[in-house]
Amino acid sequence: MTYQSPFPQDELDRRLAKAKRALVDNNLDGVVISVPENIYYLTGLDHWGFFAAHVLVLNRNGEMALSCRAMERITVENQVTNAKFYGHKDHEELSDYVHQAMKDLGLAGARVGIEKRSLFLTARHAERIQADGTGVVWVDASGILDDIRLIKSPLEMEYTRKAAHAVDLGTLAAVEAVRDGASDYEVAAAYHHKMILEGSEYPGFGPFIRPTSRLGEEHTTWRGEIFRNGDAVFLETCAAYRKYQSPMGRLVYVGSAPKGVEASAELAIRGMKAICDALKPGAEAGDAYEAWHEVAASAGLVDYHRHHCGYLVGIGFPPSWTGGSMVTSLFPKSTRKIEVGMVVHAHSWFTNTKVADYFISNTVMVTENGGEILTNKTPETLIVR
Repeated sequence: MTYQSPFPQDELDRRLAKAKRALVDNNLDGVVISVPENIYYLTGLDHWGFFAAHVLVLNRNGEMALSCRAMERITVENQVTNAKFYGHKDHEELSDYVHQAMKDLGLAGARVGIEKRSLFLTARHAERIQADGTGVVWVDASGILDDIRLIKSPLEMEYTRKAAHAVDLGTLAAVEAVRDGASDYEVAAAYHHKMILEGSEYPGFGPFIRPTSRLGEEHTTWRGEIFRNGDAVFLETCAAYRKYQSPMGRLVYVGSAPKGVEASAELAIRGMKAICDALKPGAEAGDAYEAWHEVAASAGLVDYHRHHCGYLVGIGFPPSWTGGSMVTSLFPKSTRKIEVGMVVHAHSWFTNTKVADYFISNTVMVTENGGEILTNKTPETLIVR
């Protein structure tokens, strides 16, 4: 079985052309890239070695050099065809190899961007890289490549749909595993088993599975608890295909549901529709939040606000499915323009309010006509197991 690159050469060439234009637009001679998602986007390098800092240097001519641990040479040579490898031994300094790569790419004394907003480029690495000794003018280039990734190509849309298929069926399996006396281990196992068999690789993180007592803990998951009648089981799941993330979420009641929850479910569904209708090309991200909040207000929740009603997703490496250390969200009054090809993890979330708890979330792709829900197999309506 031979390795097959996730991206054909023409796809990589188009991405590299966009990155070169970004350098010109930002008056940069080159950029030091350390966000794993951006390195994967430009080279196709797919492994877990990113836990140790990787640096991809790019100049205006489109020449690239990748510096990381020398032990990754075989992986890089098998997967990367468009960047020269600079491997350092574990007792050597990454920065020395980055400096050599920069010199070889004609960036000594040049105006160079560096991604400061990166999980894996430690302060020590960043400081040593910027102490290059050739008079480089350093500029914070955080976000300029991330923004390029927000608009998906037809191939990326196809990959996202495959991830959505896997997360949908995995979530259905998780729902079916919920019952009085079931442990969250069982639910997690049912989810993983199904979503992997349906074609998913490891997602950025999750799934998040927790009972009513921990409903408000945003980023905690299963730990051996037993579900009982009357519990609300929170499921926020994700699958990935070629690193393209597809998250979704549902709230499942065990045995019985509280009074009025049917109305809450209907409210969440109307909120989701409002978000999707607002995700039209040319609109602003804040418009989607306002549309969702108008639905909340219609139920008397005028003062109920959340930090956002969704965020953009795409390529994602652990420890996040948001595609890096930042969250590009649909927050109140956001002026970010919505464009065809964006993918959103949209939330219609009503918890700790005067109405019964309910929430749904979906992977939504922006089309010419608005947001298309890709995770459409798992019911949005009230689920009682």
